[in-house]
Amino acid sequence: MNEQTNLPHKERHTQNRDAITLKILLIGVLIVILIIPMFMIQNLISERENTAKEATTEVQQKWSGPQTIIGPVLTLSYTYQDEKGKNKTGYINYLPDQLDITGDIETQELKRGLYEIIVYNSSLELKGKFISKDLLETNLSRDIKWNENATLNLGVSDLRGICEQVALTWNGQKYNMEPGVNPNSIVYTGTSIHLNVSDLLTPDKTIEFSVKLTTKGSASILFAPVGKTTNVALNSNCPTPSFSGAFLPSEREVTPNGFTSKWKVLEINRNFSQVLRSYQPDLSNYTPSNPIRPGEISIVSSSIFGVDLLFPVDHYQKSTRSAKYAFLIIVLTFVVCFFVEIVQKKNIYPLQYLLVGLALCLFYTLLVSTSEHINFTWAYLLSALATTTLITLYMVGILKIKKTAFTIGGLLVCLYTYIFFLIQLETYALLAGSIGLFVILAIVMYFSQKINWHNN
Repeated sequence: MNEQTNLPHKERHTQNRDAITLKILLIGVLIVILIIPMFMIQNLISERENTAKEATTEVQQKWSGPQTIIGPVLTLSYTYQDEKGKNKTGYINYLPDQLDITGDIETQELKRGLYEIIVYNSSLELKGKFISKDLLETNLSRDIKWNENATLNLGVSDLRGICEQVALTWNGQKYNMEPGVNPNSIVYTGTSIHLNVSDLLTPDKTIEFSVKLTTKGSASILFAPVGKTTNVALNSNCPTPSFSGAFLPSEREVTPNGFTSKWKVLEINRNFSQVLRSYQPDLSNYTPSNPIRPGEISIVSSSIFGVDLLFPVDHYQKSTRSAKYAFLIIVLTFVVCFFVEIVQKKNIYPLQYLLVGLALCLFYTLLVSTSEHINFTWAYLLSALATTTLITLYMVGILKIKKTAFTIGGLLVCLYTYIFFLIQLETYALLAGSIGLFVILAIVMYFSQKINWHNN
């Protein structure tokens, strides 16, 4: 009699266990299926980011690209005899003893469709002096052609950015520099002028110079420390600079209204001397689509420094980082819904799980599209609010229990808040993420042991 009574009860337990197992398997399959739209969304983010980069590149090509300033450098020719005793012509590049660069950089934003690209106008003054001491101490000084082929070369990476005539004051005389540089100079694009430098034959002779250079560019402005002592002082209205290159500023101040910065580089800080012999680099890798920039293959390239003028367009990176946590949000939401099924004995169909998962995926398309028009924080808030509201109201309709539905909505609010603060972190992102995942897992484990898995 007992066996007959217990048999239906055992069958009931078996059926409940099988139903739970089947539901878990179905939920797992749905999670795997939802990975497909998440991959599509991540590809969408990458595509939009690449489109923004293409727009930036197009504007830079029409406006002017990053600028690298090298010089001025004095290029002189000399005669020597080869192994056969024939007279040959060689070249040396003589660097200034003192170089002081001051400049104002005014940034502005250009629109290209949805995208804003930062460009700048700069007004630079290069002052300094050449001293004959180092030049006369070389063993080539007696062979230098002081009045022939002496050129002062100023490297400017993108000549399209020069806005006004480059004015040179040399030893008290004023000149206008011309396009092109001496092919034997250490710079490869820029402006130059032929000069009579016979005054440098006088021991300890000092020739002072100044160059006024008005340029426009984008992304960055860089300098080479060609002076025995090089000082650079910049002022700009850009509030988000990134100082880059071989040397950081000795002084800097960044405010919401802009920045000021100063560099001081000594001869001993760099890996080249004041007098450089000319050499012919390998230009086989350089084409019209991959042009040469001063300093890019020059001997001074390792010592270039300056500032990247950044526009804080990081919403694509933040969207990408938030999308990486989509799997976590989907899994946790499905786990909570499944626990609700078990505890409150409500049946949520697989199609309804799928619709909830698609709503969670839709959050990221909303985030990307709205962040292209408004601030990322507001875009995140609006997208999270819309998604949470949609899912909460849907759960009210499914469960018919408002308290439980709003609890699920509150969980989503907590998850989206946690993810938002997580993607703002840089240094502590991994630590905060690991601790957060540990706490979440502990909470899930705690509630899972409170459920009676044998009664559905």
